[in-house]
Amino acid sequence: MLEETDGPAGFIDESLQYESSWERAEDFERRYGDRLEYYGASMGAVRGTVRNAARRYPDLGHDDVTALASELWSRPVFERRLAAVVLLQSFVRLLRSSDLTRIEGFLRSAHLPELVDPLAVDVVGPLLLRLPGPEAARAQAVLHRWAAADDAWLRRAAVLAHLPAFRAGEGDDPSFRRTVRLVSGAQQGRVSAVEEAVDLVRASGAG
Repeated sequence: MLEETDGPAGFIDESLQYESSWERAEDFERRYGDRLEYYGASMGAVRGTVRNAARRYPDLGHDDVTALASELWSRPVFERRLAAVVLLQSFVRLLRSSDLTRIEGFLRSAHLPELVDPLAVDVVGPLLLRLPGPEAARAQAVLHRWAAADDAWLRRAAVLAHLPAFRAGEGDDPSFRRTVRLVSGAQQGRVSAVEEAVDLVRASGAG
């Protein structure tokens, strides 16, 4: 396990705190609520910090990246969790279908579209596009389970994960329609957060 006070996790946390602004932190709390703490670092600072960490620690492999993402996510600080998302975006080429279990845990505790949407669109979606046959089938099974889940954020993520494929002209209409049917049959159905996702994917060309 990567140590909080040392290594990439400590470097990222210290950098984010250095970039903090109490005015921005208060604005984030007004916009996103009090479920999370806020350092008040900008999105640009979060992305720059992750880039700097990747340069500082150039030998990060799959296990390092996934452990670091979990370490960052483990504390309920918005910028740390956003850094975990950016990290996974940056190293999506290393991810496997088995990593969807970890990502599911992130989605269940995200509570905000600002965290859920980039996980779905910039991590899960690209992962699905690059997985080979058997792994792709396993990943699709996970997404169908998300689509039928009671958790609305999982359902939203299951829908939005189709977006990169449709934007690239590689969308799978039957799979998307099945996702929508599963979402509609879930206990809480298509709440507004899920309806918005369905509309967004349809606007990108889904049938």
